[in-house]
Amino acid sequence: MIASPCLPATPADAFAGIRPEISVVVPVYNAAATIAETIGSVLSQTFPCFEIIAVDDGSSDTSLEILLAIAAQEPRLRVISQRNGGVSSARNLGVEIAAAPLVAFLDADDLWAPGKLAHHIALHRDEPVLAASYARIAFIARDADTLEGARTISTLCPHAPRLADVLGENPVCTASNLVVRRDWFITLGGFDQRLKFAEDQEFVARLVSRGGKVDGIDGVLTGYRFSPDGLSMDHAQMHAGWRVLVDRYIDDAAIRASLEALYCRYLARRLLRSGGNPLRALKFVVRGLRLDARSFMAERQRGIATVLAACVAPLIPAAMRRRIFA
Repeated sequence: MIASPCLPATPADAFAGIRPEISVVVPVYNAAATIAETIGSVLSQTFPCFEIIAVDDGSSDTSLEILLAIAAQEPRLRVISQRNGGVSSARNLGVEIAAAPLVAFLDADDLWAPGKLAHHIALHRDEPVLAASYARIAFIARDADTLEGARTISTLCPHAPRLADVLGENPVCTASNLVVRRDWFITLGGFDQRLKFAEDQEFVARLVSRGGKVDGIDGVLTGYRFSPDGLSMDHAQMHAGWRVLVDRYIDDAAIRASLEALYCRYLARRLLRSGGNPLRALKFVVRGLRLDARSFMAERQRGIATVLAACVAPLIPAAMRRRIFA
């Protein structure tokens, strides 16, 4: 149990006037179907000394109304609204008004395990110079309401992630898995609002390239909901966004090929997990092997499993693919 200057989580008004130890920034855009569960996973945290800043990014559904209804009962939730400016703009605005020295990000369709904040707070207390932290991710169905039952779990980088690790398969994976010191975030200028894809990966790459240390927590603390339709439509743009990102950091053609092979493996695995188009997954496997087979097959078990899964997936009905690979 982590000692905290905050009072117990009940009654709710006990937190009025208490400075939070961590700010949770939630960008929201047309997330009426999931936002209540997402906010609920924060309110269920075992560590109570937090604030939630939900930034409605010009939603046209009832997201804002749902947030305001929750905020009327929960003083730790602050709701602000802006004209649609994109997810990076919403996150940056949230950090700008955050009151805590640490910031955690959570997308409006993802979930946290109850101990998420407690584990990160403990790590950052033990390592005050740490710039950011991440944990392991459960890849869950889009209708899941807990992290239980996930068939695929992310792995940790065996060392503090370096630039090549971030640009390859990116162990952080999603902004919902990231906790960062606010002073580092402000110094680096936040998320790049010009990017529509890979903006979280680019931020972590920038942080690492500037000497920021990132450490991992060996616990499954984030639930990442997959949307098969969205991913199958966006994979080419994700790949294009990755190329923009890597252009900023890598000039050497051989290194670029090696990193792209790893990223192709990453995209293939995402498609297989989500139940996306299996032929697209197979194309990523073929491209990755052509670019740099040795890099693609690094972590041999993962490489072989990805190749075999991509070859078999086109022969399996979509519903069964999601059960096997998700």
